[in-house]
Amino acid sequence: MDITLLIQSVLGLLVLLVLLVAFMNLTPKSSVKKKPQKKTTSSHTKVNTDLVHLKSIIKRRKSTTKELKTALDLIIKHHGTIHKKLGQRAHPDFDIYMDILFTICRHPNTTKHLILDFDKELERLNPEYKPEINNAIAKGLNSRGV
Repeated sequence: MDITLLIQSVLGLLVLLVLLVAFMNLTPKSSVKKKPQKKTTSSHTKVNTDLVHLKSIIKRRKSTTKELKTALDLIIKHHGTIHKKLGQRAHPDFDIYMDILFTICRHPNTTKHLILDFDKELERLNPEYKPEINNAIAKGLNSRGV
């Protein structure tokens, strides 16, 4: 009698298991909420506008003309205004812009339009730095190998 009771119990548990599995497969999947996957497109990607990152793009010798233009446009857009002069001296942050101007003039993939557009926009946003900007451009262009 003990064996028959044991066999009946095992068979009962198996039937119960089959019923539960069948019930889980037949229920609609709408009860389980899935998170919608976000589609990443180029218009929604976050662009790094940090000045150090943009400067590294300009300093990289393998940057294309398009990458240079994008980096310079972002610099003008987000970091175009230089702090006011300290009396007759330029603000210490101007050294960053002088380095960018110098690097752009020496970059192998730069064009005259990139240099001129960046120069004009920087002078437009910072008229008191016009002589210093022109000096940095002249030094950069004179240091190019002919």
